[in-house]
Amino acid sequence: MRSNPAYALTDPGEVRALIRAHPWAVMASATPDGLVVSHYPFLIDEGTDGLVLLSHVGRPDERAHRLGESEVVVVFSGPHGYVSPSWYGVDRAAPTWNFAVVHAYGTPELLSDAENLAVLERLVDRFEDPLPTPFRLRATPENAAYAERTARGTAGFRLPVTRIEAKDKMSQDKPAEVVDRVLAALDAPGPYRNPALAQRMRRAARG
Repeated sequence: MRSNPAYALTDPGEVRALIRAHPWAVMASATPDGLVVSHYPFLIDEGTDGLVLLSHVGRPDERAHRLGESEVVVVFSGPHGYVSPSWYGVDRAAPTWNFAVVHAYGTPELLSDAENLAVLERLVDRFEDPLPTPFRLRATPENAAYAERTARGTAGFRLPVTRIEAKDKMSQDKPAEVVDRVLAALDAPGPYRNPALAQRMRRAARG
C-alpha cells in the first residue's frame, strides 16, 4: 500500500477499533502453488500484549494457505466510497475514493482442537451478544456435541501481528469548506449516499 503520512492510521487503539467494528476480512497467502485468498471473520485476542488475531478456516483451507509456514496478510476494510469532484465547488478537481483500511501481517500459529473450539465459541458469542436471546454454542448437551463435531471441519489459528499498514483517507488534504460540501453530498439522498463514510470523515476532521 502506497505510503502517505497525511493518511496514516498510527494510533493502536484506532486500529483495534476498526478491526472490532469490521471483523469480516480478506486473508491472502503467497504459496509455492500461487496466491491463495479467503474471507473469514477475525477476533482480537484482547488478553495479550501487542495485536493478536484469532480466526479459523474451513478444512482444507489450512493446507491451501500453508498456514504456519509463512507470512499472511489480513485486510480489514472500514467505511469507504466514491467522492465526486462535482461536489467540491472548485474549477479543478479529480475524482477519488475515501477509505479506512488495515493490513495486518504475521505468521499464523495453528491451534489445538480444544483451542479452536474455544475460539469458535468466542466468535459465536461476539455476534450473538447483541441479540435479545443470544444463541450459545453449548446451550444444550445436544448442541455442544454438534458443535464439537462441526469444529473438526475447521482449523483454528492465532496470528501475532508483526507489521501493520493502516490508512484513514478521509479528505484530510481538502479545505474545510470542500469537506463540508462532500459531507453534505454523502448525507443527501442519491446514488452515493453514504452516512457511514460521512461519519468517519467527521471524526477525521475533528482530529
